[in-house]
Amino acid sequence: MCRIAAYLGPEIPLERLLIDPEHSLLIQSWAPRELRFARLNADGFGFGWFDREGQPEIYLNPAPIWADHNLPTLARTLRSDLWLAMVRSATPGFGNHIANTQPYRDGELLFTHNGYIERFRETARPILQRELSAEIESGILGNTDSEYIFALIRQLLTDDEELAIEAAIGEALGLIGDWAGEGGTALLNLVISDGERVYAARHAVNGECPSLYYSIDDERFPEGAQLVASEPLNDRAFWQTVPEHHILILDPDAPPELLAL
Repeated sequence: MCRIAAYLGPEIPLERLLIDPEHSLLIQSWAPRELRFARLNADGFGFGWFDREGQPEIYLNPAPIWADHNLPTLARTLRSDLWLAMVRSATPGFGNHIANTQPYRDGELLFTHNGYIERFRETARPILQRELSAEIESGILGNTDSEYIFALIRQLLTDDEELAIEAAIGEALGLIGDWAGEGGTALLNLVISDGERVYAARHAVNGECPSLYYSIDDERFPEGAQLVASEPLNDRAFWQTVPEHHILILDPDAPPELLAL
């Protein structure tokens, strides 16, 4: 289990999302309020953004976020209109080396996953490996269920160039539910961005969905900011719960949209 936060809006320094809020990801790394199956998020952290050419960039560290002495300087000086960040609590069996640290990226997308697929190696992974092209599977550098979920979404988008990202997310979650094994649990909160929009899913199979919230009027952020996070970053009065089994779409030119899975 992990904690995720994403920002879309006027350009801000990273510290406004990652460090400054009353209940920032930095604080959630050691004092989460709604984390289940773990107590700390000490198995690494990362953040992603899109550069001026629209290419996704990432910074990853498999150490606890509070141990990175470079972070305060980076967070103060790096600026973007879109941020995606997470602090990680590793699922047993998926070590905290850098290849397993999120966000993941390809040439167009940033991706994070909060949750797990029960008995992933015995159930979903063999099927996933058969579904993936050699090109996409060769891009998997770690061994987490999260990275394979990202690969599946990329495969669906590659197979159908007309497929919308939200449709690919929905299809991927449906397939994973089928592949998780009879009675198997899969916790499937996802956040993904193409540099223009942020897509977030709150979903689970045979289990309780992990927490997920969004805000369009948190007063600690600029006017027009839209956010999604595993736990409210500031006063809960400014945050709404993403309904279970829904996809949230944040668009800079439109109000938040919720789609049932």
